[in-house]
Amino acid sequence: MQLHDIDLSDLEGFWMRPMAERDAAFETLRREDPIRHFAEHENDFLPAGPGYYAITKHADIVEASRRADLFQSGKGVNVPDLPQEFNEFFGSMIAMDDPRHARLRKLVSAGFTPRMLQRNMEDVEAAAKQIVERLREQGPGCDFVTTCAAWLPVKIICDMMGIPESQYEFVFDMTNIILSQGDPEFVPEDENPLEAFLGAGAALAGLMDEIADHAKGKDADDLTHALVNAEIDGDKLTRQELQSFFVLLCAAGNETSRNSISWGLTYLTENPEQKALLQSDLDRYAAGAVEEIVRLASPVIAFRRTVTRDGVQLGDKAFEEGEKVVLFYGSGNRDHDVFDDPYTFDITRDNTNQIAFGGPGPHFCLGAHLARRQINVLYRELLTQLPALHASGEPDRLRSSFINGVKHLECAW
Repeated sequence: MQLHDIDLSDLEGFWMRPMAERDAAFETLRREDPIRHFAEHENDFLPAGPGYYAITKHADIVEASRRADLFQSGKGVNVPDLPQEFNEFFGSMIAMDDPRHARLRKLVSAGFTPRMLQRNMEDVEAAAKQIVERLREQGPGCDFVTTCAAWLPVKIICDMMGIPESQYEFVFDMTNIILSQGDPEFVPEDENPLEAFLGAGAALAGLMDEIADHAKGKDADDLTHALVNAEIDGDKLTRQELQSFFVLLCAAGNETSRNSISWGLTYLTENPEQKALLQSDLDRYAAGAVEEIVRLASPVIAFRRTVTRDGVQLGDKAFEEGEKVVLFYGSGNRDHDVFDDPYTFDITRDNTNQIAFGGPGPHFCLGAHLARRQINVLYRELLTQLPALHASGEPDRLRSSFINGVKHLECAW
């Protein structure tokens, strides 16, 4: 694509293009205009904002991530300007700046007790075996996403929070709506997407209230009990903070792991020599395969930051206070300056610098270790129980400029 043909604000015209065309467009941006301004588009439920700068080079994304004092999250992590209450309800700590961000992260981290984490690690292995067995029972031709990839993160997060199995599908459906960006499969075209997001968020908050009420003052191994009762220097999570964190955990935790797992099957199918290498020694290659899957999938496409003062420099660009910058992680993860042959799927690659979990800094993903663990354990189980497993169709992609999602993927073995 020519530089003047690229419009990152065009949901249908750009983001639903074939992946190779998207990659080529970002390569053009990195080469010719790595900090390019784009106008925002008006839609039926939001007016057009003032525009944003697309940050597409790895080094610039890393620098902006490190300098959270200059590139802040508190005005929103999505491109549109939304009410602060909306940002914090759906974004929790990722849409906050210090000191509020540090306080909330500290309280939440206190809930991850060694006992709870150890039990969770054991649960991942047991859940993976159960889910792969269900895939086997469904038989070839089933949907890999809705039968397998989606259910490990849903089960693990619900179990962590003490949510009963009867509510798994409800949590799955609500998170699909929240991160759908209005995809018509999840939000009918005659509905207002913002109202649908709010309704789904309120439903998850209501579920969290029920669980938290039962947990208050009691002892158990789940995360809800730990968070409700966690206290540091007399400070505790408010009910709203607990609700918001639960919405974030459900949405971010489910969607990112689910989509990495889903893209992973496509990458292994398209690269049979890499799949054979992985199967030849799972202990040796599994961790590298996870990092390479996550790098290429980059399940969160982008997060926004807002410049805090005039004269802030990034690359060759000096910004003014209040200007929006958008960090495109998938583009940074394909930067030739950092990754040799970046479009090649290579499970032996050194992925120390991949930024799919965010760049270094205070907003690096709190759940990165759990996500890696889920992908690793599930693929070990898949390649052991169903060694001939492969994608038998093309990924049915989510219509989104925020989540690099796969809604459906037919598989066989």
